[in-house]
Amino acid sequence: MKGVLLINLGSPDSTSTKDVKKYLEEFLMDERVIDIPYWKRYLLIKGIILNVRPKKSADAYKKIWWEEGSPLVVISERFSEKVNKKIEIPVSLAMRYGSMSMENGIKELVDKGVDEIFMIPLYPHYAMSSYETVTVKAEKILAENYPQVKMDVMPPFYNEPGYITAMSDNIANHLEGFDYDHILFSYHGIPERHILKADPTKNHCKIDGNCCDRNSVAHHVCYRHQCFETTKHIVKKLGLKEGTYSNSFQSRLLKDPWLKPYTDFELEKFPKEGKKKLAVITPAFVADCLETLEEIAMEGKEEFLKAGGSDYKHIPCMNDNDDWVNVNIEWINTWSNNN
Repeated sequence: MKGVLLINLGSPDSTSTKDVKKYLEEFLMDERVIDIPYWKRYLLIKGIILNVRPKKSADAYKKIWWEEGSPLVVISERFSEKVNKKIEIPVSLAMRYGSMSMENGIKELVDKGVDEIFMIPLYPHYAMSSYETVTVKAEKILAENYPQVKMDVMPPFYNEPGYITAMSDNIANHLEGFDYDHILFSYHGIPERHILKADPTKNHCKIDGNCCDRNSVAHHVCYRHQCFETTKHIVKKLGLKEGTYSNSFQSRLLKDPWLKPYTDFELEKFPKEGKKKLAVITPAFVADCLETLEEIAMEGKEEFLKAGGSDYKHIPCMNDNDDWVNVNIEWINTWSNNN
């Protein structure tokens, strides 16, 4: 019997500092998120970060928390329910971190008799700290508990036509009536070393402005290249003019070099360049969460207006809109019919 497992990042159970600390500990102790030796990661996370960050993060979550709970979880549940109603095979929703565990999500499917799983990590782009950690975790759970279960995984869909069309239509709908002079594609940031570490050739990725345009097998696992490709496809679909858009990367952690340019720096710079009416898109996310609702929609707006901007619009993610649901239905049906 076939079944579908939808996976997203996760969320604390509540906005209490205790719950946020528990969530951050699981997230930050993942060796694919902070990829330093265990003893260093242990001292850094448990000795420093978890003594400082949980209160600040809890305050941020309080700004965006819905009456029903975490926006990411609520949106993902709505999305999953819509998908489930349109197909005849079981659908389970799980998160990489937090109480909606992947263990429970897989068990839910197996308990229904599923022995073939199609897992869709809801990350458009490949990164060791998102797509890779999900696939490795799922493979480990199956190997240890359900070796008889077969699993296929949806590849990163950064340039998949359905995703590009749904993203472009969502952007166009929300831009209607907004007189922008610049669009910023703000992607979630990752450390530069993750790009170099993922490069299977060990010599292609230079992060120099040129390597992403030179054809290479490394592009299959290069987050930076895939982000830029998403922008190119959306720009073409929307017919945006050169000079009216740009890319940036948000959500830095620690002091290591991360992918540039940094979103917060760009927001401060734009008004000085005469770009005072700004729309911001976050294509690395398919569901709104802390990074889009608080960091971009709230903090980003404040930074931009303080720097001299006049109009600011955050474009919501696709969330559970019907076009995005139908794209996933098409992927699931294609998989089911070919297996």
